[in-house]
Parts: sequence; structure tokens; C-alpha cells
Amino acid sequence: MPLPGAVRECALSVAPPAYVYDLAGLRAHAASIRAAVPAEFFYAAKANPDARLLTALKPYVDGIEVSSGGELAHVREVLPDARVAFGGPGKTAEELDAAFPLAGRRLHRIHVESPGELRRLAALRREADVLLRVNLPLAAAGASLRMSGPFGMDAEALGTCLDLLARAPWLRLRGVHAHLASGLDAVPLLDVAAQVLAWGRSWLDGVDGPAEFNVGGGMAVDYCAPGRRFDWAAYGTGLAALRRPGEVLRIEPGRAVTAYCGWYVTDVLDVKRTHGASYAVLRGGTHHLRTPVAKGHDQPFTVLPVGDGAAVDGPVTVVGQLCTPKDVLARNAAVERIAVGDIVAFALAGAYAWNISHHDFLMHPKPGVHYVG
Repeated sequence: MPLPGAVRECALSVAPPAYVYDLAGLRAHAASIRAAVPAEFFYAAKANPDARLLTALKPYVDGIEVSSGGELAHVREVLPDARVAFGGPGKTAEELDAAFPLAGRRLHRIHVESPGELRRLAALRREADVLLRVNLPLAAAGASLRMSGPFGMDAEALGTCLDLLARAPWLRLRGVHAHLASGLDAVPLLDVAAQVLAWGRSWLDGVDGPAEFNVGGGMAVDYCAPGRRFDWAAYGTGLAALRRPGEVLRIEPGRAVTAYCGWYVTDVLDVKRTHGASYAVLRGGTHHLRTPVAKGHDQPFTVLPVGDGAAVDGPVTVVGQLCTPKDVLARNAAVERIAVGDIVAFALAGAYAWNISHHDFLMHPKPGVHYVG
């Protein structure tokens, strides 16, 4: 995957390992999503809560979705005036209580995951607008991840929540949240949205005010074809056709927003051949970039041939410094040549990368963070 000029220049000048974030590219991408999608656009901070990225996104999003008390406090510090939706399973009473100083324009919605969570919220006796997260047995062909099991509620639990809400008038039911699957292209993701809307319209019949449908995120990022992106124009056209007058539709993409703006940049420490296979050992590894292990793929990368040390020809397996055979960033990758001292820049490292990695394993130095654009 070609590096933007500013990223290439930065990659060749900074001390490896490092993350390089392309803020200009992120702003352009977010603007294109905003223009294409006729729905409220909340960014899921879990994908990457970096403060500079959040600030760059602010002009293009309607709000930020957080999934813990820590994310809530962080977003409020970085973007004090942003609308915030508080989601995620297992919210503690302390986290829910901490949200209320941010009530009104600052705290937009609480996504309730279970009757138990709703009881904890009701016990605080404070006014709040809630969405109930539903766990529907809907078809989602081709999904890389199904958000089932502990996420959201089935029909029986939803009925219990209605009974609880009837006894807690300080809590206002605004609609439903239904993030059911991830890794979908526009057409199957629209099909999931259509199923959610068909179910939700019937279930919310009689709710006061506009019915709200948060259909989550889950837009595909193709690590095997990094130049291919989710078809936001088709998705936006499809959402416009699905929406009825008076309804509020909301999306919560994360990975598909920031993945493309991030690069993990490091250098080659060693090359060798073992049992007929070629290996390149890099400074750093999956304790910095957990994504390929977490998703079971090969991370796309570009070699900047500046080294003059020992070299091997491709295909090559690219590994890190950790004392585990799982520390693999890409297997049997096609390269013409890779040498000690070369710079390697891994693409699609702007989401679920540094922030999900096991940073302290073996206590290697942490990467630097740099921004261009």
C-alpha cells in the first residue's frame, strides 16, 4: 500500500518504532463519510481514543460513543462540548453515577445492556435518556464477528426493562441500539439495518417522540486489500431509503473511520533463513500492533529500502522481538528484497492497534507517536 508523501517523509526521519498518524487523510475521510450518510454519525472511541484523532474528527461527527468510565472521562477532557453516548456491557454503579455531572447536552444517551444495569441506573433516580440494546437472532451473512452472547438483550429481558421503566419515570426510553455484526460490506450491512428497523418499529410502537434506531458500526476494513474501502455512498443511499419520516437513525463506526490514517513504522534488526523459509525480525512487534494476531490476518506493509545490511528475498515472514511464536505480523509476504536497516511501514494501523496491544510484555520500549497533516 503506497504511503502518503508526508507519512513517508516522517517514517524515514523518526526513531523506530513509532506510530505515524495522517491527520489530513483522516479529516478528508471523515468528511466523505459525513457527506455520504444521512444519519447521525457518532465515532466509536474504542477504535482509537488518541486525543489528536478525536480533535481532528470533531467537525465531522455528531458525537462520540464511549464504552467505559475511563473513555467517558477521557473524551470529556479532550472534547468537553461533544455529545456522548455511553455504551458497553458491565457498567458499574460508579461509572453510571459519574456520567450524570455531564447530563443534558453533554451526555446524549445511555445504552442499557441488561435489566440489572437498568436497575442500577434507576436506583440513582436521575433523569436520563436511554436506548435499550437488543440482541436479535438476525441473519448477517459474511460477518467477521457476531455481537451475540453477553451483548444486549433478548425479548424476555426487554420485557423486564419495560416494566422497570414504567416504575422509573425519570428514565426516558428513546429507542433501541442494535450493533449485531462487524466486518460487513454495504449491502449486507444495509440488510441488517432493514431487519433491525422492521423489528424495532413494531416494538417501539407508542414511544413518545421520535423513535431512535442506533444500528451500530461494523463497516468492513479489508486487510487483504488495503486500497479497498467500504462503500459509504451506497450505504448512505440505502439508509436514506430505509428511513421513515420522524425517525432518527444513528451509526457508530470506529475501525472504518480511523484504520486508514495510522501507520506503524519500524526497522529490520535481523534477517535469516530457517528450514528453507525467510524471516525478517523487526524492532517491536505485536506488543505494539496486536491487530494481525487479534484478527488472524497478515498486516499489509511497505518496505522502504534504506538498509545496507544482510538481506533475503521474498516471500518472507515478518516477526517481532517477543519470545513467542505468535509474534507474527505477516506470513510469507511477497517482497523483492528486505535487508537489515530497512524501514517497514504497516498500513491500517489507525484502529484497534496500539490501544489493544499488550504493551508491557518483555518491557520493550514503547513506540513514539507522530502526526502529519
